[in-house]
Amino acid sequence: MPLRDVFENYPNRKYIMYGGKGGLGKTTFSAATAYYLAKKGKRVLVFSVDPQASLSDIFERDIFGKGNIEIMPNLFACEVDADKRIADYQEEIRQKIISMYGMKKIPEEIESYIKASSAEPAMEESAIFDAVVDIVVKGDFDYYIYDLVPLGHALYYLSMASIYDAWIEKITSLREKMREYDKAIATMKREDESEEDEIYNELVYIKDRIGKSSKIMTDKEKTAFFFVVDPEEMTILDTEKAAKLFSKYDVPLAGYVVNRVINRGLLKENIPAYLKNRIEMQAKAME
Repeated sequence: MPLRDVFENYPNRKYIMYGGKGGLGKTTFSAATAYYLAKKGKRVLVFSVDPQASLSDIFERDIFGKGNIEIMPNLFACEVDADKRIADYQEEIRQKIISMYGMKKIPEEIESYIKASSAEPAMEESAIFDAVVDIVVKGDFDYYIYDLVPLGHALYYLSMASIYDAWIEKITSLREKMREYDKAIATMKREDESEEDEIYNELVYIKDRIGKSSKIMTDKEKTAFFFVVDPEEMTILDTEKAAKLFSKYDVPLAGYVVNRVINRGLLKENIPAYLKNRIEMQAKAME
């Protein structure tokens, strides 16, 4: 079935993800899908969190780290700059600490920790995950086309929603218990909302955002995930394994896009033996 038919038959699918091994055409299909839908009059955002993404190359525009850039009427593209996102994230943490604890400036030991955290792999992953959440929960576009990073990283990012949700749930539960004690003490002292309340509210806000993004990413009515493959035995075997792993996170698999297929009509022509063998190998792999 052509991809065009998929979008026409399932118009409610607003969140489209392309995943698979590197170098098989994920970015090409992401850009082509965005272009097709934009020409149909839909407002579309195609985005990537891969530092080696090629959206800038495809659109012949430097869009890396510059937010949502209009490529043509209805079509916007975004390449997330993880380093910039981390810097923004750190500044946000500073401001929240100052606000919550009534400080004039961040203590030196805390500032040192914040700066050192930028070198932690988890900080980059958290910042990227947060960027994706920001993009999908805003709802500014009719369609969101997510050009995923290669399989291993994609699985990690998709799993982060459930990991963070469980982590935030535990912390929120503890904060809620502490909050009850704080409320009782504040009432006795006739004080306003405590700092602990602000921390609790921040945790609830984070949990709500994660919940919204998870709901979107696992909604079979609104979301479609496509594996981009080529008709090679090893690619197909790796993708089958990945599909089983993706299913654990309730990612709605919509289908497989087969790229780099050699036209079987060439078998009727006078072509080299190696090309004939290649065509036959592809046919066998797709059986």
